[in-house]
Amino acid sequence: MSLDKMVLAFAGAMTLLSVLLTWFVSPYFLWFTVFIGVNQIQSAFTGFCPAALIFRKLGAKPGTAF
Repeated sequence: MSLDKMVLAFAGAMTLLSVLLTWFVSPYFLWFTVFIGVNQIQSAFTGFCPAALIFRKLGAKPGTAF
């Protein structure tokens, strides 16, 4: 799996996790969902993604976006 696909899968999993935490634990976890969305938007404009840095260090093969 390329780095790009790993980042997209991770972002999707974190979004679903935040929705589940909001639903079952506390509505304050909605801020986690907001954080994920803001991080995706800034990554689209700047090309900087903390998750991509971590996956790259773990040995993921490069993609075209990150």
